[in-house]
Amino acid sequence: MLQIVFGQASDPGKVRSNNEDATGCFIPGSKHEARSRGYLFAVADGVGGSDRGEVAAATAIDVVTHEFAGCQEGTLLAGLLPRLLQHANAAVHDCRMQPEYRGTGMATTLVACALRYNEAVVSHLGDSRCYLVRNGKLRQITRDHKAGGRRMLGLLATSDGADPAMQHALTKCLGPEMFVKPDTTSVTLVAGDVLVLCTDGLHDEMPEEEIVEIVSQKSKHADAIANELVGRAVERDGRDNTTAQVIQIRAVESAATYRGRQYPVSA
Repeated sequence: MLQIVFGQASDPGKVRSNNEDATGCFIPGSKHEARSRGYLFAVADGVGGSDRGEVAAATAIDVVTHEFAGCQEGTLLAGLLPRLLQHANAAVHDCRMQPEYRGTGMATTLVACALRYNEAVVSHLGDSRCYLVRNGKLRQITRDHKAGGRRMLGLLATSDGADPAMQHALTKCLGPEMFVKPDTTSVTLVAGDVLVLCTDGLHDEMPEEEIVEIVSQKSKHADAIANELVGRAVERDGRDNTTAQVIQIRAVESAATYRGRQYPVSA
């Protein structure tokens, strides 16, 4: 069956006094639950500084982890995860409407990864990322929802008078709008894979080659790798909160789908 080793680390950095990043996870308590529900990992990065980004991030993480834990057993992850992100968005949006938070720009990014059998499903909004490291090579599973990314696709003007700050503005996140459409991707896993969920405090400061070098240390536990990733990023810059979750895949289990449910396939 699916076997993983998990670790995480977070640091407020050298400038900010509070940490607007948040993390959460659901770890199944039995083999049956691992097969019927699976694992969930999530990272959020609150937006807005004084606009209570830490509240938005914590709210989003709380919703996705609690609802994943209570979902119907056997629910297909590819349909479940974007639905949970929509529910998290609604919760953050409702929070913005509360009297004590009105007038703030409360918002957050969110990347969530659910695992079952030999599959990982990743759903996200914003620029918190999920990487897959396999055989010494890194693949970015998510695509940043930033104005700069749209500009690369030719959807924004490229005149010399364009505001450079707009290249870093989020085009999608949780909170501002009542309805959102997360991007969702499925990945088939093999033993030896490593998944990394992280905020921009890490990926903006760490070249991909350095991430691969750290993550590929097979003798190190996921906790040690997460701490090394975050520590290296903060040492290099430290102006932002920095967070990483590391999921080492030790073994997977093949599965087949029948009438909308997954079942293990004997070797």
